[in-house]
Amino acid sequence: MRVRRVAYLVGAPSIPIRGPGGASAHIRNLAQALCEDHDTRVFASKLVDPSGSFGHPVPTIAAGAPTWPRWMNKYRDMIEVSAARRVANRVVSAARHGWTPDVMIERHTLFSDAGWRVADAINVPWVLEVNAPSLLQRSRTETLPLPEFARRWEQKVLQNAPAIVTVSRWLKDWLETEIGCRNVAWVPNGVNPLRGNRERGRAALGLTPDEPAVGYVGALRRSDGAEHLEAIASGANARLVIIGNDTLGSTTAVQTGHLNPQDLADAVAAIDVGLAPYTADAPPWCCPLRVLDYRAQGTPVVGADVGETKTLTGEGGTIVPPGEVDTMIDATRYWMGRRTKRKIRSWHRVGKQLIDIAVDTHRSQERL
Repeated sequence: MRVRRVAYLVGAPSIPIRGPGGASAHIRNLAQALCEDHDTRVFASKLVDPSGSFGHPVPTIAAGAPTWPRWMNKYRDMIEVSAARRVANRVVSAARHGWTPDVMIERHTLFSDAGWRVADAINVPWVLEVNAPSLLQRSRTETLPLPEFARRWEQKVLQNAPAIVTVSRWLKDWLETEIGCRNVAWVPNGVNPLRGNRERGRAALGLTPDEPAVGYVGALRRSDGAEHLEAIASGANARLVIIGNDTLGSTTAVQTGHLNPQDLADAVAAIDVGLAPYTADAPPWCCPLRVLDYRAQGTPVVGADVGETKTLTGEGGTIVPPGEVDTMIDATRYWMGRRTKRKIRSWHRVGKQLIDIAVDTHRSQERL
Protein backbone atom coordinates (compact mmCIF):
# COMPACT_ATOMS: atom_id res chain seq x y z
CA MET A 1 0.00 0.00 0.00
CA ARG A 2 1.40 3.36 -1.02
CA VAL A 3 0.85 5.95 1.70
CA ARG A 4 0.54 9.46 0.29
CA ARG A 5 -1.66 11.26 2.80
CA VAL A 6 -1.36 11.13 6.59
CA ALA A 7 -3.76 12.66 9.11
CA TYR A 8 -2.39 13.35 12.59
CA LEU A 9 -5.17 13.92 15.15
CA VAL A 10 -4.65 15.85 18.40
CA GLY A 11 -7.96 16.13 20.22
CA ALA A 12 -6.65 17.55 23.50
CA PRO A 13 -7.49 21.27 23.88
CA SER A 14 -4.72 21.42 26.50
CA ILE A 15 -1.98 20.74 23.91
CA PRO A 16 -1.51 23.65 21.47
CA ILE A 17 0.42 22.63 18.37
CA ARG A 18 2.61 25.76 18.58
CA GLY A 19 2.93 25.54 22.38
CA PRO A 20 6.16 25.65 24.44
CA GLY A 21 5.85 22.25 26.14
CA GLY A 22 7.34 18.86 25.41
CA ALA A 23 4.04 17.42 24.15
CA SER A 24 3.74 20.23 21.60
CA ALA A 25 7.37 19.76 20.53
CA HIS A 26 6.77 16.02 20.09
CA ILE A 27 3.78 16.71 17.81
CA ARG A 28 5.63 19.30 15.73
CA ASN A 29 8.74 17.15 15.30
CA LEU A 30 6.78 14.07 14.27
CA ALA A 31 4.52 16.11 11.98
CA GLN A 32 7.49 17.81 10.30
CA ALA A 33 9.11 14.44 9.62
CA LEU A 34 5.85 13.06 8.22
CA CYS A 35 5.46 16.16 6.02
CA GLU A 36 8.81 15.52 4.37
CA ASP A 37 7.69 12.06 3.26
CA HIS A 38 3.92 12.45 2.87
CA ASP A 39 1.13 14.96 2.36
CA THR A 40 0.43 15.43 6.07
CA ARG A 41 -2.15 17.50 7.93
CA VAL A 42 -2.47 17.95 11.66
CA PHE A 43 -6.07 18.17 12.87
CA ALA A 44 -6.09 19.77 16.30
CA SER A 45 -8.24 21.51 18.87
CA LYS A 46 -5.78 24.27 19.59
CA LEU A 47 -3.04 25.94 17.55
CA VAL A 48 -1.26 28.46 19.78
CA ASP A 49 -0.57 28.95 23.48
CA PRO A 50 -1.73 32.07 25.38
CA SER A 51 1.94 32.89 26.03
CA GLY A 52 2.79 32.92 22.33
CA SER A 53 3.55 30.78 19.29
CA PHE A 54 6.56 28.48 19.50
CA GLY A 55 8.48 26.31 17.08
CA HIS A 56 8.22 26.03 13.32
CA PRO A 57 4.68 25.85 11.84
CA VAL A 58 3.26 22.58 10.54
CA PRO A 59 0.19 22.21 8.27
CA THR A 60 -2.60 22.39 10.85
CA ILE A 61 -6.38 22.46 10.61
CA ALA A 62 -7.59 23.83 13.94
CA ALA A 63 -11.06 22.60 14.84
CA GLY A 64 -11.28 24.83 17.91
CA ALA A 65 -12.45 23.93 21.39
CA PRO A 66 -15.90 25.01 22.55
CA THR A 67 -16.08 27.82 25.10
CA TRP A 68 -18.42 27.25 28.01
CA PRO A 69 -19.23 29.56 30.93
CA ARG A 70 -17.26 29.05 34.13
CA TRP A 71 -20.28 27.91 36.08
CA MET A 72 -20.38 24.81 33.86
CA ASN A 73 -16.90 23.64 34.94
CA LYS A 74 -18.41 20.55 36.52
CA TYR A 75 -19.15 19.43 32.95
CA ARG A 76 -15.68 20.22 31.64
CA ASP A 77 -15.16 16.58 30.66
CA MET A 78 -17.81 17.10 28.00
CA ILE A 79 -15.92 20.12 26.68
CA GLU A 80 -13.01 17.80 25.93
CA VAL A 81 -15.32 15.23 24.36
CA SER A 82 -16.81 17.95 22.17
CA ALA A 83 -13.36 19.27 21.19
CA ALA A 84 -12.17 15.83 20.08
CA ARG A 85 -15.32 15.24 18.08
CA ARG A 86 -14.83 18.55 16.30
CA VAL A 87 -11.42 17.25 15.27
CA ALA A 88 -12.97 14.02 13.99
CA ASN A 89 -15.59 15.95 12.02
CA ARG A 90 -12.86 18.03 10.35
CA VAL A 91 -11.09 14.88 9.12
CA VAL A 92 -14.33 13.38 7.79
CA SER A 93 -15.19 16.70 6.11
CA ALA A 94 -11.74 16.81 4.47
CA ALA A 95 -12.31 13.30 3.10
CA ARG A 96 -15.68 14.29 1.68
CA HIS A 97 -14.05 17.23 -0.08
CA GLY A 98 -11.33 15.16 -1.76
CA TRP A 99 -8.56 14.87 0.85
CA THR A 100 -8.86 11.33 2.21
CA PRO A 101 -5.96 10.14 4.39
CA ASP A 102 -4.32 6.82 3.64
CA VAL A 103 -3.25 6.50 7.28
CA MET A 104 -4.34 8.17 10.48
CA ILE A 105 -2.35 8.65 13.67
CA GLU A 106 -4.13 9.85 16.80
CA ARG A 107 -2.34 11.17 19.88
CA HIS A 108 -4.27 9.68 22.76
CA THR A 109 -6.01 11.98 25.20
CA LEU A 110 -8.42 11.01 27.93
CA PHE A 111 -11.75 12.11 26.47
CA SER A 112 -11.13 11.58 22.77
CA ASP A 113 -12.67 8.94 20.52
CA ALA A 114 -11.74 10.89 17.38
CA GLY A 115 -9.74 8.15 15.68
CA TRP A 116 -12.43 5.60 16.30
CA ARG A 117 -15.11 7.88 14.79
CA VAL A 118 -13.08 8.75 11.71
CA ALA A 119 -12.22 5.11 11.05
CA ASP A 120 -15.89 4.16 11.28
CA ALA A 121 -16.77 6.90 8.76
CA ILE A 122 -14.06 6.37 6.12
CA ASN A 123 -12.44 2.99 6.97
CA VAL A 124 -8.87 4.29 7.16
CA PRO A 125 -5.93 2.42 8.75
CA TRP A 126 -5.07 4.05 12.06
CA VAL A 127 -2.90 3.74 15.13
CA LEU A 128 -3.29 5.26 18.59
CA GLU A 129 -0.16 6.91 19.99
CA VAL A 130 -0.14 6.62 23.80
CA ASN A 131 2.42 8.82 25.54
CA ALA A 132 1.04 8.54 29.08
CA PRO A 133 -1.72 6.77 31.03
CA SER A 134 -4.00 9.79 30.73
CA LEU A 135 -6.34 9.12 33.65
CA LEU A 136 -3.51 8.21 36.01
CA GLN A 137 -1.44 11.19 34.91
CA ARG A 138 -4.26 13.67 35.40
CA SER A 139 -5.23 12.16 38.75
CA ARG A 140 -1.79 13.15 40.03
CA THR A 141 -2.45 16.84 39.48
CA GLU A 142 -6.24 17.41 39.46
CA THR A 143 -9.56 16.11 40.73
CA LEU A 144 -11.74 14.82 37.92
CA PRO A 145 -15.43 15.60 38.38
CA LEU A 146 -16.55 12.20 37.04
CA PRO A 147 -13.72 9.72 37.67
CA GLU A 148 -15.76 6.59 36.96
CA PHE A 149 -16.99 8.03 33.67
CA ALA A 150 -13.36 8.86 32.80
CA ARG A 151 -12.19 5.35 33.70
CA ARG A 152 -14.82 3.64 31.57
CA TRP A 153 -14.17 6.04 28.68
CA GLU A 154 -10.42 5.47 28.69
CA GLN A 155 -10.74 1.71 28.96
CA LYS A 156 -13.22 1.49 26.09
CA VAL A 157 -11.13 3.68 23.76
CA LEU A 158 -7.88 1.87 24.52
CA GLN A 159 -9.36 -1.62 24.26
CA ASN A 160 -10.98 -0.89 20.91
CA ALA A 161 -8.02 0.76 19.18
CA PRO A 162 -6.83 -1.53 16.35
CA ALA A 163 -3.16 -0.83 17.15
CA ILE A 164 -1.38 1.11 19.88
CA VAL A 165 2.16 2.45 20.03
CA THR A 166 3.73 3.56 23.29
CA VAL A 167 6.85 5.57 24.05
CA SER A 168 7.96 3.37 26.96
CA ARG A 169 7.96 -0.27 27.98
CA TRP A 170 6.21 0.65 31.23
CA LEU A 171 3.27 1.89 29.18
CA LYS A 172 3.24 -1.25 27.04
CA ASP A 173 3.09 -3.42 30.14
CA TRP A 174 0.39 -1.23 31.72
CA LEU A 175 -1.78 -1.37 28.59
CA GLU A 176 -1.47 -5.14 28.29
CA THR A 177 -1.81 -6.11 31.95
CA GLU A 178 -3.99 -3.36 33.45
CA ILE A 179 -6.20 -2.40 30.52
CA GLY A 180 -6.22 -5.67 28.57
CA CYS A 181 -5.08 -4.25 25.23
CA ARG A 182 -3.69 -6.32 22.40
CA ASN A 183 -1.44 -5.34 19.51
CA VAL A 184 0.69 -2.89 21.51
CA ALA A 185 4.14 -1.90 20.23
CA TRP A 186 6.95 0.04 21.89
CA VAL A 187 8.09 2.92 19.66
CA PRO A 188 10.39 5.35 21.53
CA ASN A 189 10.53 9.05 20.77
CA GLY A 190 12.80 10.56 18.15
CA VAL A 191 15.13 13.56 17.96
CA ASN A 192 16.01 16.30 15.51
CA PRO A 193 19.17 15.18 13.64
CA LEU A 194 20.66 18.70 13.38
CA ARG A 195 24.33 18.86 14.33
CA GLY A 196 25.09 21.54 16.89
CA ASN A 197 28.07 23.89 16.71
CA ARG A 198 29.78 23.93 20.10
CA GLU A 199 31.71 27.17 19.63
CA ARG A 200 28.68 29.03 18.32
CA GLY A 201 26.57 27.66 21.16
CA ARG A 202 29.03 28.69 23.87
CA ALA A 203 29.26 32.18 22.41
CA ALA A 204 25.46 32.49 22.36
CA LEU A 205 25.26 31.31 25.99
CA GLY A 206 27.95 33.75 27.09
CA LEU A 207 30.33 31.00 28.17
CA THR A 208 34.09 31.35 27.90
CA PRO A 209 35.82 28.65 25.83
CA ASP A 210 37.10 26.71 28.86
CA GLU A 211 34.30 27.40 31.34
CA PRO A 212 32.74 24.13 32.66
CA ALA A 213 29.00 24.02 32.05
CA VAL A 214 26.20 21.58 32.82
CA GLY A 215 22.80 21.93 31.23
CA TYR A 216 19.17 20.98 31.51
CA VAL A 217 16.61 21.03 28.69
CA GLY A 218 12.88 21.40 29.28
CA ALA A 219 10.31 22.35 31.87
CA LEU A 220 11.44 22.87 35.46
CA ARG A 221 9.10 20.43 37.18
CA ARG A 222 9.83 19.21 40.69
CA SER A 223 9.48 15.55 39.65
CA ASP A 224 12.07 16.14 36.91
CA GLY A 225 14.59 17.04 39.61
CA ALA A 226 14.65 20.81 39.08
CA GLU A 227 15.44 21.36 42.77
CA HIS A 228 18.73 19.43 42.38
CA LEU A 229 20.13 21.31 39.39
CA GLU A 230 21.97 24.04 41.27
CA ALA A 231 23.42 21.57 43.78
CA ILE A 232 24.80 19.36 40.99
CA ALA A 233 26.28 22.32 39.12
CA SER A 234 27.83 23.75 42.28
CA GLY A 235 29.23 20.38 43.33
CA ALA A 236 30.81 19.95 39.91
CA ASN A 237 32.22 23.53 39.93
CA ALA A 238 30.32 24.24 36.72
CA ARG A 239 28.00 26.90 35.34
CA LEU A 240 24.35 25.87 35.15
CA VAL A 241 22.54 26.37 31.83
CA ILE A 242 18.73 26.14 31.70
CA ILE A 243 17.51 25.58 28.14
CA GLY A 244 13.79 26.14 27.81
CA ASN A 245 10.90 28.46 28.43
CA ASP A 246 10.83 28.08 32.24
CA THR A 247 13.10 30.09 34.52
CA LEU A 248 14.88 29.16 37.73
CA GLY A 249 15.22 31.64 40.58
CA SER A 250 18.98 31.83 40.20
CA THR A 251 21.35 34.76 39.78
CA THR A 252 24.17 32.66 38.35
CA ALA A 253 22.50 30.26 35.91
CA VAL A 254 22.34 30.97 32.18
CA GLN A 255 18.70 30.81 31.12
CA THR A 256 17.91 30.82 27.42
CA GLY A 257 14.15 30.84 26.98
CA HIS A 258 12.64 28.88 24.09
CA LEU A 259 15.10 28.06 21.28
CA ASN A 260 14.56 27.13 17.65
CA PRO A 261 15.89 23.67 16.60
CA GLN A 262 19.33 24.81 15.38
CA ASP A 263 19.95 27.06 18.38
CA LEU A 264 18.85 24.21 20.67
CA ALA A 265 21.33 21.87 18.99
CA ASP A 266 24.10 24.47 19.39
CA ALA A 267 23.28 25.01 23.07
CA VAL A 268 23.22 21.28 23.87
CA ALA A 269 26.53 20.81 22.03
CA ALA A 270 27.96 23.69 24.09
CA ILE A 271 27.36 22.13 27.51
CA ASP A 272 29.72 19.54 28.97
CA VAL A 273 27.11 17.35 30.69
CA GLY A 274 23.35 17.06 30.21
CA LEU A 275 21.32 16.51 33.37
CA ALA A 276 18.16 14.43 33.92
CA PRO A 277 17.93 14.17 37.74
CA TYR A 278 14.41 12.74 38.11
CA THR A 279 12.94 12.20 41.56
CA ALA A 280 11.59 8.87 42.83
CA ASP A 281 7.99 9.97 42.23
CA ALA A 282 8.58 11.02 38.62
CA PRO A 283 6.26 9.36 36.08
CA PRO A 284 7.66 5.87 35.38
CA TRP A 285 6.26 5.97 31.85
CA CYS A 286 8.44 8.82 30.56
CA CYS A 287 10.58 8.68 27.42
CA PRO A 288 12.56 11.91 27.98
CA LEU A 289 13.17 14.09 24.96
CA ARG A 290 15.99 15.88 26.80
CA VAL A 291 18.06 12.70 26.93
CA LEU A 292 17.62 12.21 23.19
CA ASP A 293 18.71 15.84 22.68
CA TYR A 294 21.88 15.24 24.72
CA ARG A 295 22.75 12.01 22.92
CA ALA A 296 22.20 13.61 19.50
CA GLN A 297 25.06 16.04 20.21
CA GLY A 298 27.43 13.59 21.92
CA THR A 299 26.86 15.34 25.27
CA PRO A 300 27.27 12.91 28.20
CA VAL A 301 24.14 12.29 30.27
CA VAL A 302 23.95 12.18 34.07
CA GLY A 303 20.56 11.35 35.47
CA ALA A 304 18.22 9.13 37.46
CA ASP A 305 16.91 5.72 36.49
CA VAL A 306 13.28 6.61 35.67
CA GLY A 307 11.28 5.51 32.63
CA GLU A 308 13.39 5.01 29.52
CA THR A 309 16.24 7.26 30.71
CA LYS A 310 18.70 4.41 31.20
CA THR A 311 17.85 2.76 27.87
CA LEU A 312 18.15 6.00 25.91
CA THR A 313 21.41 6.92 27.63
CA GLY A 314 23.11 3.58 27.02
CA GLU A 315 26.89 3.99 27.19
CA GLY A 316 26.59 7.74 26.74
CA GLY A 317 26.53 8.66 30.42
CA THR A 318 25.85 7.57 33.98
CA ILE A 319 22.41 6.74 35.40
CA VAL A 320 21.90 6.25 39.15
CA PRO A 321 18.90 5.62 41.43
CA PRO A 322 16.66 8.68 41.95
CA GLY A 323 17.64 10.99 44.76
CA GLU A 324 21.35 10.15 44.84
CA VAL A 325 22.50 13.72 44.24
CA ASP A 326 26.04 13.16 45.56
CA THR A 327 26.50 10.28 43.14
CA MET A 328 25.26 12.49 40.30
CA ILE A 329 27.79 15.13 41.29
CA ASP A 330 30.60 12.57 41.18
CA ALA A 331 29.38 11.32 37.79
CA THR A 332 29.18 14.88 36.46
CA ARG A 333 32.78 15.50 37.50
CA TYR A 334 33.84 12.27 35.79
CA TRP A 335 32.23 13.24 32.46
CA MET A 336 33.61 16.78 32.38
CA GLY A 337 35.89 17.16 29.37
CA ARG A 338 34.63 13.94 27.75
CA ARG A 339 32.32 13.54 24.79
CA THR A 340 30.35 10.52 23.64
CA LYS A 341 29.43 9.19 20.22
CA ARG A 342 26.39 10.92 18.73
CA LYS A 343 23.30 8.74 18.77
CA ILE A 344 20.31 9.71 16.68
CA ARG A 345 16.91 8.09 16.43
CA SER A 346 15.18 10.20 13.81
CA TRP A 347 11.55 11.27 13.80
CA HIS A 348 11.43 9.94 10.24
CA ARG A 349 12.04 6.47 11.64
CA VAL A 350 9.34 6.97 14.27
CA GLY A 351 6.84 8.09 11.63
CA LYS A 352 7.63 5.13 9.39
CA GLN A 353 7.14 2.69 12.26
CA LEU A 354 3.77 4.20 13.13
CA ILE A 355 2.58 4.08 9.53
CA ASP A 356 3.79 0.49 9.02
CA ILE A 357 1.98 -0.64 12.18
CA ALA A 358 -1.27 1.04 11.10
CA VAL A 359 -1.15 -0.44 7.59
CA ASP A 360 -0.12 -3.96 8.69
CA THR A 361 -2.87 -4.07 11.32
CA HIS A 362 -5.49 -2.89 8.83
CA ARG A 363 -4.46 -5.55 6.32
CA SER A 364 -4.63 -8.26 8.96
CA GLN A 365 -8.12 -7.21 10.02
CA GLU A 366 -9.36 -7.13 6.42
CA ARG A 367 -8.19 -10.73 5.94
CA LEU A 368 -10.28 -11.91 8.89
